[in-house]
Amino acid sequence: MAGNRWPWFLAVLLAFGVAFYALQPILLPFVLGALIGYLGDPLVDILEGRGIGRTVGVSLVFLLFTALLALGLLIAIPALLNQLDALVGKVPALYRWITQTLLPWVQSRFSLPPVQLPEIDWTAQLAENWQSLGKTTAQTLRTITGSGMGLLGWLFNLALVPVVAFYLMRDWDIMMAKLLRMMPRAWQDNTATMVGEADEVLGAFIRGQLLVMLALGVIYSVGLWLVGVQLALVLGTVAGLASIVPYLGFIVGIVSSLVVAYAQFGEWGALLLVALVFGVGQVLESVVLTPVLVGDRIGLHPVAVIFALMAGGQIAGFVGVLVALPVSAVIMVFVRHAVAHYRASDLYQGD
Repeated sequence: MAGNRWPWFLAVLLAFGVAFYALQPILLPFVLGALIGYLGDPLVDILEGRGIGRTVGVSLVFLLFTALLALGLLIAIPALLNQLDALVGKVPALYRWITQTLLPWVQSRFSLPPVQLPEIDWTAQLAENWQSLGKTTAQTLRTITGSGMGLLGWLFNLALVPVVAFYLMRDWDIMMAKLLRMMPRAWQDNTATMVGEADEVLGAFIRGQLLVMLALGVIYSVGLWLVGVQLALVLGTVAGLASIVPYLGFIVGIVSSLVVAYAQFGEWGALLLVALVFGVGQVLESVVLTPVLVGDRIGLHPVAVIFALMAGGQIAGFVGVLVALPVSAVIMVFVRHAVAHYRASDLYQGD
């Protein structure tokens, strides 16, 4: 009888995958709403445990998330835009330093044949690119707002995110219980165990990794600002976001920051201070942030993280990138149980 359940289970799983691929263009507000709902559910559970009603708790968590988002938009976004504008203005100086200082030093150090990079009229190039960017932005806006239905659909998707998040956050536990009761009774105990482990993995990854990325972005930005690097916020933000892949944030951040710092200061002392900032950030990540916020429950190799992101983007675009790592982390839980079941079977242990 148990063997007859597997074809049904595989059929449902296949149907779910086909539906996800076919409905991918409309899934973005639902995926974002589910992500917000999952992030807020533990906070709502805490408030509910202290005697606050579920709906009131969801409203309070929504106010908290809205305040944090507004604070970020009002403070971080203008500063990032200013520094990005400054970065564009420094492109000619950075290119000149690479061609006149860095490249000749590398060639002489490693006895490489001389290679000359082409001379670029940066004034014309930047003007042309900014003009192209303006045309692209205008064309995108025309595409979005070219018809009343297009604009209405865009606004509807934007407004749908908090609605989906609110109802999922309010009814999360009820929905999970109903889904568990739909499983065959013989599977419910094992399914509850594996879902609990998957929830630990997802919580460790989504909540923990986001906090690690945020903390590293703040550490790197503040450290570079104390050193005096002019593009501290941009460099720190990029390094923090790249930390979703282990060690990638450190590598991207320190290399780009060293180049910018040397082009700005022109002395090795500044490079040592930049290296110290990223060294402190890496130590804090390894000793404090990752063990406390994430732990060792994810079990995803860095190569698997990169593959999951690329595969998700290839299959379902931006929606695929959003769900790639959570889905991979959950799959790893079931794979570990499958491997344990296989090693306990007669097929593995028999003569």
